[in-house]
Amino acid sequence: MKKRYLIGVDLGTSGTKAALFHVDGAKVAEASAEVPLYYPQPGVVQQNDQDFYTTAAKTVCEVITGSGIDPREIAAIAFDSQMAGVGMIDEQFNPPAPFDSWLDMRCESYIEFMNREAGELITRLTGCPPTCNHGPKMLWWKNEQPEVYHRTAKFVMPGTFVAGRMAGLKPEQAFIDYTYIHFSGFADSKNNQWSTELCTRFGLDMEKLPRIVDPWEVVGEVTADAARAFGLAPGTLIAAGAGDTAANALGAGIVSPGMLFDVAGTASVLAGCTDQFVADTRHRALLTMHSVIPGMWNPLAYIGGGGIALRWFRDNFFNTNRGEPLPVDESLYTAMIERAAALPPGADGLFFSPHLGGRICPAAPQMRGSWIGASWAHSQTHFFRAILESIAYEYAYYLGILRELIPDLSLVETRAVGGGARSNAWNQIKSNVLGVPYQRLEGNEFGTWGAAMIAGKAAGVIENLADHARKTALPIGNPIQPDPAVFQVYQPLVKRYIRMQEMLEQFYQS
Repeated sequence: MKKRYLIGVDLGTSGTKAALFHVDGAKVAEASAEVPLYYPQPGVVQQNDQDFYTTAAKTVCEVITGSGIDPREIAAIAFDSQMAGVGMIDEQFNPPAPFDSWLDMRCESYIEFMNREAGELITRLTGCPPTCNHGPKMLWWKNEQPEVYHRTAKFVMPGTFVAGRMAGLKPEQAFIDYTYIHFSGFADSKNNQWSTELCTRFGLDMEKLPRIVDPWEVVGEVTADAARAFGLAPGTLIAAGAGDTAANALGAGIVSPGMLFDVAGTASVLAGCTDQFVADTRHRALLTMHSVIPGMWNPLAYIGGGGIALRWFRDNFFNTNRGEPLPVDESLYTAMIERAAALPPGADGLFFSPHLGGRICPAAPQMRGSWIGASWAHSQTHFFRAILESIAYEYAYYLGILRELIPDLSLVETRAVGGGARSNAWNQIKSNVLGVPYQRLEGNEFGTWGAAMIAGKAAGVIENLADHARKTALPIGNPIQPDPAVFQVYQPLVKRYIRMQEMLEQFYQS
């Protein structure tokens, strides 16, 4: 039986999405399920690893049943997952503690510790400065929960947990693909290996780190038990997969130097694409991630909860339901953005700091959101425009650093995905601030398609990932072009925004 289909599964922060694709990129079926976040006490944000497995099984079953295809026609499956949180497995491949979400800030003191002790070295080797990611979290477990740390056989990603359970892997077979390792705090990213120097310096047991693999490595096959749970054929190949940002970048065709990638979702992410590894040792803001494509890199930075700020404002300040969350209503978001877009650039002197849960890039977890410059003349709409512009200003700060690191990098276009990408008005604001064209793409499931392509490479039904990604990432209309006059208006405002962030960081340190 010809194997013409692929499955990609996205294990996200708030939900799991599965999609079934024909090898040519046509989406056949999709399904999603909510994954709860748990807040057992202030500052603690956790998830249940079993929820990842259960929702993955549920959604994969749904897409197979909904498609009506024979499961034996599916060549392979791969997972992408949230990147900065970290989980654990014991000797029975069970989690000894809940998944430590990237939103959890218990590791704040260890971020400061790693920065103080070896911040420059960590940044130079991993491509990522210490922030709220694997390294500080692993040290927190080692020092604050030594019993859990002792029972931990391997630190793993959600995709590892689900794939490992599906394939019946043993802890020593646990893996992490190279798109995650910049977040580890303990990797030599350029050489795709763990750093003995960093592990020794911080006393981290190297045997607790999983083996590093290519995204398309076949890590196992679906067992008979997993086949019944997922609706797959026993023996279906499982590929290692990738981090969600890397999978999304692949799905969006970000495979050539000079391209930018804007993920306008829960976390607002701006990534570049280069053919050289760079380390932001000066600002410690940019993180350099392996692209799925060999020899390519994605320098990136993100705002923790950047997209959440829009919903927060909608629910609490924009004709609210008395502070109660409102149902997702795209028409309301559209109205809010269109009203804001009608105001002049700069929101009449009002600035917003979008770091409501702490700044991630660079790491300043103590920071919180702020409006600066409010006057009697400012309306509700001004405050919302200031939020939109703050995300664009933060992107401009990231882009300025990228230009410092690679002065001759010629920027071609920004490809925008995620819920926020549907708004041409917001894309225009960001294009005007950055001075780079913005291009929307057809479809809305770039992460699952990126994971599916990786599965196809593992199964041998896709030969060249970069070529396949270019061919299947289809633009919608013409790019949104920056307005040169408005770009000039924004340049001093970007500089003021950067100064504001420097002052706010000092304020929250005092």
